[in-house]
Amino acid sequence: MAFFIETYLLIIFLLVVLFFTYAEKRHGSREMNIDRRVLDAVQVNVPLRMLYETYSDVFLKFGLNPEIGLDADALENFSVLEVKEIVLPFHRKNRSITVHGPFLDLSPGSPDPAIREITRHRFGQLLTFVSVLKPKSVVCHLGYEEDRYGYIKETWFEKSLTMWAWFGEELRKAGSCLMIENVYEHLPDDMLPFFQRLQQHQVGFCLDVGHQAVFGKVPLSSWMKILGLYIGQIHLHDNRGERDEHLPLGKGDIDFSPIIHFLRNRHALPIITLEPHEEKDLWPSLAYLKDVFSLFETG
Repeated sequence: MAFFIETYLLIIFLLVVLFFTYAEKRHGSREMNIDRRVLDAVQVNVPLRMLYETYSDVFLKFGLNPEIGLDADALENFSVLEVKEIVLPFHRKNRSITVHGPFLDLSPGSPDPAIREITRHRFGQLLTFVSVLKPKSVVCHLGYEEDRYGYIKETWFEKSLTMWAWFGEELRKAGSCLMIENVYEHLPDDMLPFFQRLQQHQVGFCLDVGHQAVFGKVPLSSWMKILGLYIGQIHLHDNRGERDEHLPLGKGDIDFSPIIHFLRNRHALPIITLEPHEEKDLWPSLAYLKDVFSLFETG
């Protein structure tokens, strides 16, 4: 009887070993199947705490370039020295870093000075990390919502411009640049004055294609026609047009052909960031970039 139990346990042990060996090979095979040129050319979003606690090894193993999210948790609970230690391996491996700034409950154009003050405080906290992060760009949501601020639109815009001019200039002097992203904005015309008036601070437009598909009121081609001159970064994810789902590219209903045409006619590519909300959604998006966008072929 003991012989059969020992044999049974041995079989179970071997099956477990085989399973993990297979899983590791599958995990490793993803690296083999992803074009190095694609990995080098794109950023991948990840909150700072998740990078620190879970994903640093994955990012370093596959040579991913992180777009690090600095939310209130990160700004309050990580020191400059801790952040320096987190990103040092990425700098050593010549990985590029971009940053996504805080946005929840912030309003740079609020008529309430206390709300603007906490917004400026959060942006000021972010500035203290720029010297160690060395980001190519810092992305922030414009934060305008027609349904909430439409009746004070001009006031909101003017106060917001003051905030962005200060922040954009501080980032420029620190060797980075500010990219303002669309979220709930309906029309590119509403954002155009910001970029026209912030040119001296080298502030660019981060076109979020997923947000445009859900919240935009005119076609993607109109956004690129009106704001194309200012596009310095693009956020890519997919959805079905009803919710901001952050699906893998090709798994929703977004027609990416206008953006593909736009990018193929650019002299140089803007910063491109993939924004999966789960690790499993990253890999099909990387494959989609190579197979459908076809932007990274050598001549």
